[in-house]
Amino acid sequence: MRLVLTALVYLSGLLCLFLAVGFLIDPVNSAQSLGVRIDNPAAMSTVRADFTAFFGLTGLAMLWGAWKRNGDLLIAPAAVYATAFTARAIDLAVNGAYPNFFQPMAVEAFWAALLFAAWRVLPHHRLEEIAA
Repeated sequence: MRLVLTALVYLSGLLCLFLAVGFLIDPVNSAQSLGVRIDNPAAMSTVRADFTAFFGLTGLAMLWGAWKRNGDLLIAPAAVYATAFTARAIDLAVNGAYPNFFQPMAVEAFWAALLFAAWRVLPHHRLEEIAA
C-alpha cells in the first residue's frame, strides 16, 4: 500500500510540474485547456504567475514528499487541493453547474484524498531531518 501511494504521489507531482511549466511558457493554451480565457495582459500575468505557483509548488512538495518518504511534506498540497475542491463546490452551489464541471472537481478530490492517505501512511520526520 505504501509503495502504491508513494508511486501515485510521485506521478501526480510530475504531472503538476508538467502543468506548471506549461502555464509558465504557454499560458494561453494551458489556460484554454482549463476553460480560462486570457483577453488582456493582466489576465496573462495572473494565469502565468498563479497557475505556475499553484501547480509548481504542489508538484514539488509531492515529489519531495514521495522521494523522501515523508508524509509531513504532503499535508500542504493536500490542503491546497481540498481547498480548491471546496471552493468549486461552493461555486457549484452558488452559480450552478456548467459543462464538464465535475472533471476538475474529480481531480482535486482524488489528489486531496491521495495526499491525505499518503500523509497518514508515510513516516513523519522533523524538519531538521529533512534539511540533512
